[in-house]
Formats: sequence, structure tokens, C-alpha cells
Amino acid sequence: MYSPTEIVLLIVALIVVIFALRAVFGSFFTVDTAHAGIVQRLGKFSRIAPPGLNFKVPFLDVVVSTMSLQVQQLDVKVETKTKDNVFVQIPISVQYNVTPDKVYDAFYKLSDPIKQIESFVYNVILGHVPKLTLDETFDQQSQIAVDVKNSLDESMREFGYSIVKSLITDIVPDEKVKAAMNDINAAAREREATVSRAETEKMLLVKKAEAEAESKRLQGEGIANQRKAIVEGLRDSVAKFSESVEGATPKDAMAMVLLTQYFDTLKEVAGTNRSNTIMMPHTPNALTDLMDQFRNAIITGDLVSKGANGNAAPVPAPANLPGV
Repeated sequence: MYSPTEIVLLIVALIVVIFALRAVFGSFFTVDTAHAGIVQRLGKFSRIAPPGLNFKVPFLDVVVSTMSLQVQQLDVKVETKTKDNVFVQIPISVQYNVTPDKVYDAFYKLSDPIKQIESFVYNVILGHVPKLTLDETFDQQSQIAVDVKNSLDESMREFGYSIVKSLITDIVPDEKVKAAMNDINAAAREREATVSRAETEKMLLVKKAEAEAESKRLQGEGIANQRKAIVEGLRDSVAKFSESVEGATPKDAMAMVLLTQYFDTLKEVAGTNRSNTIMMPHTPNALTDLMDQFRNAIITGDLVSKGANGNAAPVPAPANLPGV
């Protein structure tokens, strides 16, 4: 059995060992990579502990906090009104980090850095967007993000924070405004489609008219060439007829050609089932009279032409001309 004195000594020794072990093991601490430890001694800032194994004075030094030096992101959603009285929500993502050589300022100067950053974001957005219309807000989305970044970086630098980037991920107007914008966009596209269809129809009509004009021009040229060929053929036929038949005049040859064409016409009329019936005398005497009428008409036309040109005086038509 231990005496009371021995028991007291054992307790004191145990307490001393516990304090010694606590002092030994409590003198060392570690800080993770990309972090910084804040060490205070008796309630007063002592130093910044770097990443890795660190030593502190037992029972005097205390690691009150560790701060991350990594880039972090804060998402802020700001609701505001544009110049044309449209309420919009603007989600903003702010990427920031603590400057390694200003860990003291980042920890001691701001009690709530997240709220501070949010306040600066609200201040920048509310100072820009109400001066812009909804369309201008969409157009200047990237510029607003740059302004937020620059303003935040300038304001937060003195507190030990660096703003890496500011991103406006979207601009969300009210649902009714979105529906109205979609209707306006649909109407504008329908109007463009109508104009495009009208232009296409106009182009088709113009091309059709040009094709018809070209067709008529070519048809006219064909008719002119046909008549020219007929005239040249008649001229050659009259010349050959006058040379072959002794005593025959060109007028006789022309009358013969006209009579031949007359018979060809009758043949063509009789050969189609879509032509109307023509009733006319067709006896041998009638053919003789028809030949005389052709010949007298040619002679009369020749005399009238010479009288009009002043080469000879006009003469009365022969007695056997039709209608005389």
C-alpha cells in the first residue's frame, strides 16, 4: 500500500508528465498547401504561418484561423430596373483570392468579406444598369462585367483581396417581358419571311416576263426570217419561170405562184378537222377568173406604184378586176 505522501507525489508526477506531453505535442502544427495560418500570442497577432510544419510557443501562441489562398467564387444575384422600366435579375460570379502578402489585412480588416464583396457588386450594378435600356444591357453585358471587376479590384485591394474575374452569366427579365420579346422577334421574322417571299415572287414574275419577251423577240425574228426566205424563194421561182417559159413575164409567174399558194391553202384547210368549212365557186371557169384577177391585181399594183413615184401617170384599172 502507498502512503498518502506517495500518492500525492504520483499525482503530481502524472500531472507534470501530462503537461510535458501536451507542451511537446502542442508546440507543432501544420498548415495545408495554398493556405496561411494566423498565429496570435496572448490575444495579439504574432505572425503568419506558411504551409507545412510550424512551431509555436506552448500555452502562449494560438492558431486562431487558417485562410485559403486559392481562387474562390462568389455567386451574387442582383435585381434591378433598366432605363425602360424593365425589372431584370443579373446573376454575377465573382472570382477572388487572398493576396499572399496581405493575409493580415484580409483577416483583420474585414469582419465579413463575403458581405463586403456583395455590397460592392450591388453598388456597381445599380450604378450602371438603370442608365441602360434592356437591349443595351444585353449588348453591354461583357462591359458591365469588366466594370464590376475593375471597381471591385480597386475597392478590395486595400483589404487584401484580389478580384481575378467577374462574369455575368445571364440577364433574366420578367417572364411577361420575355414572352413579349419572343412575340416581337417572331413578328419581325415573319415580316422578313413575307418580304423574302414577295421578292421571290417578284423575281419569278420578272424572269417570266423576260422569258416571254425573249420568246416573242425570237418568234418575231423567226417570222421575219421566214418571210425573207419566202420572198427570196419567190424571186428565184419567178426568175426561173421567166427563163424557162418563152414569152412569160414576171407578172405571169407571180400570178402562177399566188395561184399555187392558193391551192396549198385550200389543201391545208381541208386537211385539218379544226377549220371551218369555206364555200366558194370552184369550176374551171372560176379558176380562170381567179387567175385573171391575180394577174390584173399585180398589174394594177405595179401601175399605182409607178404613179406614186412619179414615173408614169396613173391609168384606170382593167375592166375585169374584181369589184370594178
